[in-house]
Amino acid sequence: MAMFRDFNFKLIVVEQLMYTDETLTPQFSLADLLKENGLGDDPWEYAQHGLTYQVVPEARSYFASLEISEELLAGVEKLCMDGGNQVYQECAPVWDGEDDLFDVASLDDLVLLPNLRRVLGSEFLAPELREVLGARGIVAD
Repeated sequence: MAMFRDFNFKLIVVEQLMYTDETLTPQFSLADLLKENGLGDDPWEYAQHGLTYQVVPEARSYFASLEISEELLAGVEKLCMDGGNQVYQECAPVWDGEDDLFDVASLDDLVLLPNLRRVLGSEFLAPELREVLGARGIVAD
């Protein structure tokens, strides 16, 4: 299984595979996980107790340990970076997209996506990271 170096980059890949393509299953639901653990079933309410504007620990743990097969990764041709991504809502139910919580710091994980051709929302990347995409022939929209 592939190991990601940048947690936030992994989340963008998870968004594509789990919530867009629906090939990475089962879909993670913070509400379901909280309910299973007897912590209520309202992620927004849960996050109000000292977890606003941050990734809740249960979501971080789940996504950090989530294994993604090389086969699924090879099928990724496009990624979308958008503050409204479902994966962000599952990670940080109280987040307004106005800070750097989910900023990608490194594109070292591009090697895990041999068929990536396009990144939508690349304006959220630092200029040097957009240059990395261009150097690899990846369209940065």
